[in-house]
Amino acid sequence: MNRFFISGIGTNVGKTLVSAILCEALQADYWKPIQCGVAEGRDKDIVKKLLSNSKSVCHDEAFLLKEPASPSIASKKENIKITMDDLKMPQTLNKICIEGAGGPLVPINDNYFVIDMAKQNGLAVVLVVNSYLGCINHSLLCIDYLLKNDFKLHGLVLNGDFDEGVKNAIINYKRVPVLAEIPQTDKPDKKFVSEQASKVNVHLL
Repeated sequence: MNRFFISGIGTNVGKTLVSAILCEALQADYWKPIQCGVAEGRDKDIVKKLLSNSKSVCHDEAFLLKEPASPSIASKKENIKITMDDLKMPQTLNKICIEGAGGPLVPINDNYFVIDMAKQNGLAVVLVVNSYLGCINHSLLCIDYLLKNDFKLHGLVLNGDFDEGVKNAIINYKRVPVLAEIPQTDKPDKKFVSEQASKVNVHLL
């Protein structure tokens, strides 16, 4: 596989940081198709600042939306219509990591969810799991949905410091491979991303 869709079990679980780490590990390109809440910053700019290699290219978003909400809500507030045809993959010969917005079932419009971009483009899904009260339930629901709906769930990335019991409850369910375990950090920088990239199980990617 050389094209990966970075999803998460919810919002603010570390998809952007994990995207940067995977891009660094693979020297892959990065693309965020839909950026909501653009006034708070662009994930593209964050990833670009965290990468050390010179091969990765951070591609422009297809949509930049002001409201920090789901793409369907944010786009309606600006009278913008998003269709799946509008979300065309960037032209690149390189590997690429594509970051979704929120969790898998965040709606893009009245008919499609964010995760549908993965199936439409034949992308391998990487699911980011964060440690918080309720993460077991959220993780298992996401894993179950992806597998039952024939998505290519390639692996999990555990982001944060996990209780061993919580971790085992998640990774033992369906035995989805763990691609990386990222320790908790409040201030990720290039050094941190580079260090974590060197620990990614790239043989699984």
